[in-house]
Amino acid sequence: MARGFGGQRGIIGVTAAAVVSVVVAGALAFLNAGGGSTAEADDAGQKAKGASAPVDSSIVHSSDRPGRSLNLTIDDGPDPVWTPKVLDVLKKHDVKAVFCMIGPRAEQYPDLVKKVVAAGHKLCDHTISHDTAMDKKPESYQSKEIVDAEKMIEKASGGTQVEYYRAAGGAFTPYSRKLAADRGMRPLGWNVDSKDFEGGNVERIESTVRTELNQPHHTTLLFHDGGGNRSRTVESLDRLLPWMKSQGYGFGFPQR
Repeated sequence: MARGFGGQRGIIGVTAAAVVSVVVAGALAFLNAGGGSTAEADDAGQKAKGASAPVDSSIVHSSDRPGRSLNLTIDDGPDPVWTPKVLDVLKKHDVKAVFCMIGPRAEQYPDLVKKVVAAGHKLCDHTISHDTAMDKKPESYQSKEIVDAEKMIEKASGGTQVEYYRAAGGAFTPYSRKLAADRGMRPLGWNVDSKDFEGGNVERIESTVRTELNQPHHTTLLFHDGGGNRSRTVESLDRLLPWMKSQGYGFGFPQR
C-alpha cells in the first residue's frame, strides 16, 4: 500500500499518516467484530440459542413415548464412583435416562459427561450449588445458577444441548422456569421419588417405587448418582428395571 503512494514527495507525510490511521481503524474494527473475549462470544452464542429454541415453561412429567411409559431421571452427579455403575445398569437393561447434573461437577468430570451422552442419555441442568431455597433468592442469583450450570454442562459434554432444567428440591419459580424454557430447557419435575438418598435398605427403595407407581399418572422417577454412597441406588435399579418391564412399562424421555 505504501508503494502505491511513494512517488509524490509533496504529500508523503500526509499519506503516511493516512496509512497509519487506516491500519489502526482496521485493527479496532477487527477487535470489535471478532476479537472480543471468549466469554462474550460464548454468551452471545447462548443468547442466540435460547432465542431460537424456546420450549414450554410448564413443569413436565409426561413421557414423549406413547403408551405405558416412564421417564427415569438421575440427579446430583456426575460422580466418579457411582455414575459409571449406574450407566452399567442402564446399559444392562437397555434403558435410557435423563442425568440432572450439577454444573461444577460436570466441569470436574467432563469424561463422565461425555460417556453419558455417548450412551444415548439426555442432559439436564441441576444448577450450580444445588440450592433448595433458590426460589427465595433474587432473580439475578437464579439466573447465574441456571445459566452458568448450563454452560458448564454443555462445555463438558463437547457441545451437546442441555434439554431440561430441574430446580434443586423442586424450588422452581415462574422466572426460573421461563428463563430455562427460553434457553431451550424444559422444566423437569418428578412424581415418583425413590427416596434413595434417605436411610434404609434396597427393599425399602423398591417398595417405595412400586407403591408410587400405583398412583395415576406417576411417570417420572427420581434416583441419584451423586451426593453420597449410592450402592443402594445401583442395586435397586438393577432389580426394579426388569420388574418395571415385566409390568408392561417402557421408557422414554420427558416431553419438550
